[in-house]
Amino acid sequence: MIAVSNLCKTYASGFRALKSINLDIRRGEIFALLGPNGAGKTTLISCICGIVKITQGEIRVDGHDIVTDFRAARSMIGLVPQELHTNAFETVWAAVSFSRGLFGKAPDPSHIEKVLKDLSLWDKKDNTIVTLSGGMKRRLLIAKALSHEPQVLFLDEPTAGVDVNLRHDMWQLVRGLRESGVTIILTTHYIEEAEEMADRIGVILDGELILVEEKSELMRKLGKKQLTLQLESPLEQVPAALAAYALEMSGDGAQLVYTYDTHGERTGITGLLRDLGTAGIGFKDIHTTQSSLEDIFVSLVGRAK
Repeated sequence: MIAVSNLCKTYASGFRALKSINLDIRRGEIFALLGPNGAGKTTLISCICGIVKITQGEIRVDGHDIVTDFRAARSMIGLVPQELHTNAFETVWAAVSFSRGLFGKAPDPSHIEKVLKDLSLWDKKDNTIVTLSGGMKRRLLIAKALSHEPQVLFLDEPTAGVDVNLRHDMWQLVRGLRESGVTIILTTHYIEEAEEMADRIGVILDGELILVEEKSELMRKLGKKQLTLQLESPLEQVPAALAAYALEMSGDGAQLVYTYDTHGERTGITGLLRDLGTAGIGFKDIHTTQSSLEDIFVSLVGRAK
């Protein structure tokens, strides 16, 4: 649905915001773009949407070049930016209807009504924007982006600063859009959202795309599990006989942590428990934890620096 080839963006100051980005986004997927502040997420989105002029490279949306065929390309895209820039004294209905008209779409009150109802804005349709709460304004941004029935939806930090209920409502809407065939690209600082929602993950750092991977495959390859043993009696040090397990001991010696690969032929847990018994080390409790996408992200960014 979106094809980005050798994309570079250098500002007049000489700052290289994007460096040779190559990215293909599939039709109907949810693609999460992760990266620290200033990594280039918003610049990449702005280039694809035609807001920022590219320095080098090519971007196509469903085959339409964003430069030479910009009207067709732009009409397929809905963008939910981080900030709301509109007439504060305009009504909700007028703002969303105007957004639809900007793309040359004929008036369709039934579609506007559906969008507002889906976003719990119907009872606010005659309110002026200045009277809306922060969460309602965030919903309005999404309504404006959906007004012209786009096939691609960009969500740039869509749930920043909104309450938990609104966040859940938004993600329910996103799932429904994906099921209807809309391609969704999101940036978020709430990595648990990407872990729950995304089909694929991209990580951008200092203007370079350092990783693009299926979420499930990323979790498989980089995720890890840890087995924590609460000992019956504290240890002063890990016995030499257990060195092969690379155990980590807590500061007070009361617990041992064993990290293992769940997808290896053998986890080594059976051997560890046997060797603990042989060494006379008893334990009173045992539990496992698994790496989250946030753990993997922090590890990737730290490794790339």
